[in-house]
Amino acid sequence: MSERKQEFTIKTIIPASPESIFDNWVATEGHSKMTGGEAECSDEIGASFTAWDGYISGKNLELNRPSLIIQEWRTSEFADEDPNSRIEIHLSESENGTDLTLIHTGIPAGQPDYEQGWEEFYFSPMRDYFSDPD
Repeated sequence: MSERKQEFTIKTIIPASPESIFDNWVATEGHSKMTGGEAECSDEIGASFTAWDGYISGKNLELNRPSLIIQEWRTSEFADEDPNSRIEIHLSESENGTDLTLIHTGIPAGQPDYEQGWEEFYFSPMRDYFSDPD
């Protein structure tokens, strides 16, 4: 049985401006719409958030609009004694929208493949959401 990676980096392109992605990520309505899962978010440092109907929870550590979001992050699959993991989302303008780099670190041993989850439950729905003019 192979051990899951405890950290990884994913890069993708989202067809929207860094400002639009940032603003939607830290807003309850925007986050819910761009991912398809219910969220409660905040644009304040130190504020807590939930996403995907409470499956994900955490706290905003650093917010530097429009280029950087750093959050403590955990899922309901973390054991109570597991420390929070950390995500860094770097946003930079590119020819086709925004280059998004996500760095996920501090994932406790034995967790599912969050790398695939980010693509399936965040980046793919976000590309669809921002590509649809309505």
